[in-house]
Amino acid sequence: MEHTYQYAWIIPFLPIPVTMSIGFGLLLVPTATKNIRRMWAFLSVLLLSIAMVVSANLSIQQINGSFIYQYLWSWTINNDFSLEFGHLIDPLTSIMSILITTVGIMVLIYSDNYMSHDQGYLRFFAYMSFFNASMLGLVTSSNLIQIYIFWELVGMCSYLLIGFWFTRPSAASACQKAFVTNRVGDFGLLLGILGLYWITGSLEFRDLFEIVNNLIHNNGVHSLFATLCASLLFVAAIAKSAQFPLHVWLPDAMEGPTPISALIHAATMVAAGIFLVARLFPLFIVIPYIMDLISLIGVITVLLGATLALAQRDIKRSLAYSTMSQLGYIMLALGIGSYRAALFHLITHAYSKALLFLGSGSIIHAMEPIVGYSPDKSQNMVLMGGLRRYVPITKTSFLLGTLSLCGIPPLACFWSKDEILNDSWLYSPIFAIIAYFTVGLTAFYMFRIYLLTFDGYLNLHFKNYSSTKNSSFYSISIWGKEAPETVNKNVFVNNKASFFAKDTYKSGNNVRNQMRDFRTYYGNKYTSMYPHESDNTMLFPLLVLVLFTLFVGIIGIPFDQGSKNFDILSKLLTPGENPFHSNWNSPPAADWYEFFINAIFSVSIALFGLFIAYIFYGSVYSSLKNLDLINSFVKMSPKRIFLDRIKNVIYNWSYNRAYIDFFYTRVFTTGIRRLAKLIHFFDRRIIDGITNGVGLASFFIGEGIKYMGGGRISSYLFLYSSYVLIFLLIFLFFF
Repeated sequence: MEHTYQYAWIIPFLPIPVTMSIGFGLLLVPTATKNIRRMWAFLSVLLLSIAMVVSANLSIQQINGSFIYQYLWSWTINNDFSLEFGHLIDPLTSIMSILITTVGIMVLIYSDNYMSHDQGYLRFFAYMSFFNASMLGLVTSSNLIQIYIFWELVGMCSYLLIGFWFTRPSAASACQKAFVTNRVGDFGLLLGILGLYWITGSLEFRDLFEIVNNLIHNNGVHSLFATLCASLLFVAAIAKSAQFPLHVWLPDAMEGPTPISALIHAATMVAAGIFLVARLFPLFIVIPYIMDLISLIGVITVLLGATLALAQRDIKRSLAYSTMSQLGYIMLALGIGSYRAALFHLITHAYSKALLFLGSGSIIHAMEPIVGYSPDKSQNMVLMGGLRRYVPITKTSFLLGTLSLCGIPPLACFWSKDEILNDSWLYSPIFAIIAYFTVGLTAFYMFRIYLLTFDGYLNLHFKNYSSTKNSSFYSISIWGKEAPETVNKNVFVNNKASFFAKDTYKSGNNVRNQMRDFRTYYGNKYTSMYPHESDNTMLFPLLVLVLFTLFVGIIGIPFDQGSKNFDILSKLLTPGENPFHSNWNSPPAADWYEFFINAIFSVSIALFGLFIAYIFYGSVYSSLKNLDLINSFVKMSPKRIFLDRIKNVIYNWSYNRAYIDFFYTRVFTTGIRRLAKLIHFFDRRIIDGITNGVGLASFFIGEGIKYMGGGRISSYLFLYSSYVLIFLLIFLFFF
């Protein structure tokens, strides 16, 4: 058994050979490397599958009550300073490694088809393998220095992958934004590590937790300094996991390929911040005010992310804000001390969100033949609708992911989110009210995404597409601009779709005439240029993730058997003595009656959110020409005006990202540029002006004096003596 643990270091190194082989191959023998490019995809999946098997074996041993294993070897020894590298295998490492490898395998399989026509196919798999290796290295790290190294590697890989299509200006800008925003957190991480080493003299987790605990209880360190160090470490988690106020990079990260979005939002980059807080949980829990700060940031992010997702039109951007909100739930759970619920929701959310992102990629893949290779169109939900008949497998899987994220039983996220809601109510009723309210918002915006995409009130129905000239459909034109007078004012406001608009307009003949049976030749088959289901290579990961979404919640359901709690997650988190999470206690076996009573309330809120979304976006209501039902409700003019104002405020807040990006642009970007210009002016005109002025003054004085000389030494001595006498008199008179 110990022999297996000793060689667990192989887990993060398994994906590395693919990255190195592709890199050297493209450098030395590019033609041969490109000719066997599908082999590199197979090798990437194979090596990550081996890492998954090893991780699963270690997790089984953890569940069976095995001990926590830490293997170290010295890297640098100098007097009293010793730096050791190694790997740590504990429940948190087991959970994260399985999560990374399983989601990573599904994304790699999916990417083989999704990126098959991209010129950067090999570069993509090289980056992906290195990304997985960096994340696996992060979760197996045994000290803070290792975490910092792999932390930076994860950030570098995300920069490369977000800007994968670097020739696109929006992608280049997005990767720079993500990089700069995360540098703020990375700088905080570095300062926090240095501060903790200064007061403890150690970087190893076990020693660090024990020393800080003793110092805090014995007043051996100033509480303000310890709080500052812990806060700096938490800043790193805020940036990586896109928590308020360093969340601004996350929606722009959607400029990368969709498989990257799935990996980042499910099991890698955003999960790194959660992992850091979970790893340092015994440290944070003994330092004053840090847990309150974590829970406060979490609850703000929960609500903010949900409100920002309400009016987004880009399907991936909507899911990005959903990720932000759900990570806020996890951070809230960690802040209130609900360690088990946080990790449980991390697992369930990862699989559900990976399913949703890969499903969105399948939708984009189906839309591109119609609108062309344009992210502004192929990802715009306003231009979709009615896709359920063309992509039935994608539709079903996306619906299951949506219902899971909404917290509908018996899907995975229901079990974990409900546990967080119950724990938050015991901690703070205010936090609980916000969390419950966000459950309704989550159900609203997630079902809005589903309805706009597959059903919706702006339907893109391709009826009888074999004779498209006679087909009739309702949609916003995606092939050309309609005349402004043909568009209902309730649908467009300043050329933008209104948030709660109900009306549709009939496409003109110029649009329908351009709808013809396009066919393009790929390989040995023709592909119809109409919405179509993805290939089996892309559908297989969706079906596997559907199974996870349906059944992964079982691992955290607290089954009763006598007086013991037999849920798998609790057994995994408590393998004998766990010095890394000694402050966490396993929850008691579930009282099913109390559990279902609490669940009724949260599920009712979620169902209410689904109902409201259906009212605004469902096909039944969108087919009402005169909207008699809605108009009768708001028939009175004052009510109508009030509701319109409320809608506009909500829409503007959400669509404009709560004006936070605008604020950062004005304060930081524009402000720093103006400050730089002011400093440049001061340097050029004041500092250099003084220096240049002294030089010019010396030049002119010298030029003037040279004409005063007559060549007589006696005259020079007389003037010199006069100057000395004058200075002596001044000195004696004033001093």
